[in-house]
Amino acid sequence: MLPVANLHLRELASATVEFFALRSPSSSVPSPLGSDDETARTLTPIPDPIARLTRECAVLTERLDQLQADRRQSECPCRTSTSQLTLLSMRREFDETRRELHRTRVEVAKLEERCKSLEKALFETRELVRTKDDELRRIRGDGERGSLNGHGDGVLCLPGTSEEDQRAASFDESKALVKANDVFLTRTDSWSGAQVLQAIHDLNSEILQWSAAVTEIVTFTENSPPSASKAVIQATQDTASRLGPNLVKILSGRDHSQDPILVQLALQGCITTCVARALSVFCMGFPSKADSILTQIYGHMYAAEPQPSSSKWRALTHRHIHTMYPYLRDYSANELAETMYRWSADILLIAGCQNTDKLSVASRDGLRTRFGENVRRITKTACKLAQVAKEEIMSTCFEIIAVEHGEIFDPCRMMDTFGEYGVSSGSIVSTTELGLRCKTRKGRGTHEEHKGVVETEVRLLLPPKVILESVLEFVDPR
Repeated sequence: MLPVANLHLRELASATVEFFALRSPSSSVPSPLGSDDETARTLTPIPDPIARLTRECAVLTERLDQLQADRRQSECPCRTSTSQLTLLSMRREFDETRRELHRTRVEVAKLEERCKSLEKALFETRELVRTKDDELRRIRGDGERGSLNGHGDGVLCLPGTSEEDQRAASFDESKALVKANDVFLTRTDSWSGAQVLQAIHDLNSEILQWSAAVTEIVTFTENSPPSASKAVIQATQDTASRLGPNLVKILSGRDHSQDPILVQLALQGCITTCVARALSVFCMGFPSKADSILTQIYGHMYAAEPQPSSSKWRALTHRHIHTMYPYLRDYSANELAETMYRWSADILLIAGCQNTDKLSVASRDGLRTRFGENVRRITKTACKLAQVAKEEIMSTCFEIIAVEHGEIFDPCRMMDTFGEYGVSSGSIVSTTELGLRCKTRKGRGTHEEHKGVVETEVRLLLPPKVILESVLEFVDPR
């Protein structure tokens, strides 16, 4: 046991000497075991552990600082805000893309509708061109036969000109003429017949509601003889010249205090006749002399030219009149409204209305103040119908019609308002509801038309309603 212990102690001592020798290489440390100098010189040098540990600690410290710096950088709020900004930008781009997709879909739907309308117009144009081609072929055939007979009225036979050249010249001339008239050959209508018919029904309903509202708010004297004042005499004369003497007889000298239905019918006839006369002219509000000339021109053109040509001329003329006079439509609406107020006030005065001073409801100013909105709706609808009938319908001609007083009742052209209550008799007193008539010229526009061969199709889409003298047997029996 002792030799082994000595051996371990010896090794420990050698290691200790070696350690101190390495720590202090200049100093000589005596060997406690009595080793010689040769043994000391042969000791194996080893690296300094303190320096090595110091270097490792420095490296570890640098790595720790680097890790902490990386951690702080990863936890920096600016990077979080940057990511949030990126997310918000992506969301805005997504929303903008979705809105752009919606707009694109809407545009596609509009383009599809436009494509359908263009296809319809193209089909109608092709049909029209086919008709014109047939007519040109017929004209060329007549010209060729005339040339062969030596008296052609369509082709001038020049010396030294071949027959093929003459045919080509005739065809080019006819083609140029057709192209020059293309602007007048459109048949596109902005309104259909059903829409025009519905507008007439709406206008009749507005007139009925207005007349009923007026008769409900005014009061009438009981069994009083007709007044002989100057105002009543003037109103009687004016109403008789406008609406006929039969209407004046029905209104004057009767008691309307219990049942003012006759006054309501008279007001309906008054407004209906006023609107019908305003729509019967070529252009509402235009001076009567100039309007009469335009009406004569259009009538002559309608009889001599194809339907599309006359309709296009009518539309262009009516449109350019309103372009030259931009306030004409408002002026005509105001004039129509004032005419309604004046005619209605005269009817109420003849019927014996008690409130006839300037501040009463039955006066012209009172009607304007109390029922101005109702009258504006009527005049607005009338002006719109005038514009549609004159400018926006090319394939035919719509006429808003009424029957004048004194005419003979014709059940094929009109309807009796009280026809279901008894036998219709007597002459016509007034028109209570407007009617609608459609006229379409079917001729081809050849020279034969000037000899009286004109085909015109007339259809009564809505017969006007009238009251006859027999109305007294149903509403005022005595």
